[in-house]
Formats: sequence, structure tokens, C-alpha cells
Amino acid sequence: MVRGAGTLLNMGTVLLGSGLGVFLGSRLPERTRTTVTDALGLVTLVIGALNVAALSDPAFRSAVGGSATLLVVLGALLVGGIAGSLLGLESRLEGIGAWLQRRLSGPGSARRERFVEGYVSASLVFVVGPLAILGSLSDGLGRGIDQLALKSTLDGFAALAFAASFGWGVAASAISVGVVQGLLTLLGALLGGLLPEALISSVTATGGVLLLGVGLRLLELKPVAVGDLLPALLAAPALTALVQALR
Repeated sequence: MVRGAGTLLNMGTVLLGSGLGVFLGSRLPERTRTTVTDALGLVTLVIGALNVAALSDPAFRSAVGGSATLLVVLGALLVGGIAGSLLGLESRLEGIGAWLQRRLSGPGSARRERFVEGYVSASLVFVVGPLAILGSLSDGLGRGIDQLALKSTLDGFAALAFAASFGWGVAASAISVGVVQGLLTLLGALLGGLLPEALISSVTATGGVLLLGVGLRLLELKPVAVGDLLPALLAAPALTALVQALR
């Protein structure tokens, strides 16, 4: 299997699911689309909580100490949040969505806002989870695309549900999937089997917290600037390695 095939498959299912979602969404009443979005928010919270369970991963606990895993994730979120806010990642991500909307959709502030929200929310859900990280690394390591195949199936259904509520902005998230997972696949090919399980677990747990933020956004409970927190995914393994070295 050619490296990168899993990401191409994932992009295809996102586009297919988005197309079907837009087709169905125009035939659904607003109340139904809102209910679908709420359901996605709840499921995203569940997935995030499951990912946060990586805090208790034996390799992670052994590397930094049983009581320090949460502190590492907290530190990563603080460092990543400061860096991301200074760089304006959230606004940049929204700007990309607005730029795509101007070229792929018609004018109108309400439509633009809906497009951008669909692009940002779907992008974060599709690229933050552990399957995106582990599956892409596995693909790059030449271990097959089984994890990305599973993720592609799940993302296809999720894209259908998202697009029924947000429209074509969800389809644009296929670009984010291609860029992020493509880079992770390349990283896996370059690093080989050098990534310890503890570092991967730290990224998984941190990603789970970010997904909780996405869930809160979808439920309109709190507009968490998850985009500004994305550098935490890089800070988490760095802090894990630092704490492990100092112990």
C-alpha cells in the first residue's frame, strides 16, 4: 500500500459525506439540523473524554510519574494556548474558512458565518483525534492504513451530519485533513519507530481536551478558541520528554 493512501481515502469520505449532507440538509427543517448538531456535540464530548483517558496510560505514567500526567497536559495547554493566541491561530483558521467561502459559495454574512463554523468545527474534529495522529504515523511507518480506514468511515458519517447543518464549509475541511495527516504521515516515514508510546499518549490526552472544547462549541455552551490551543499538541510530547529526562 502506498504511503499516504489512508489520508487520500479520508479526504474522499469527507467530501462524499459532505455532499450527501448538503443534499439532505436542504430537505431538513432547521429544528432537525439543530438537533443533529447537538448530537454531534455530545458525541464529540464522549470521544474527547475517551481520549483524555490516555492520562492513565502505563507508559505515560511511567515516563513522567503517576501524578504528573495531568500536569504535563495542563502545561502543554498553557504553553500552547499562549503561543497560539499570540500567533492568532484561531483567527487565521477562521480567515482560511472565510477565504474559501468567498470562492466556493455566494455572498452574505450569515452564509459566510455558517460556512466558517462548519469548516473550523469539522477541521478540528477530523484532525485532533488520536486516530488522525496514530493512523497517519502508522501509515508513514508502513504499517498499513487500518486505523485511517476506520477513521475515514467515521469521518464520512460525521461529515454527512455536519454538512446537513453547516453546508459546504464541512467539505472544505478535507483540505485540513490532507495537510495535517499528510504531514504526520511524512513525519512517521522520517522518524521510523523512534516515537515512544509515552509521547503518543501525551498527544492523545491533550487532543482529548481539545475535542472537549470542540464539543462545547458545537453545543453553543462556550465558544472555546480551540484553534489557539492547537500548539499544545506539539508542546505535550516536548514536555513529556523534558520531564522524563529530569526525573
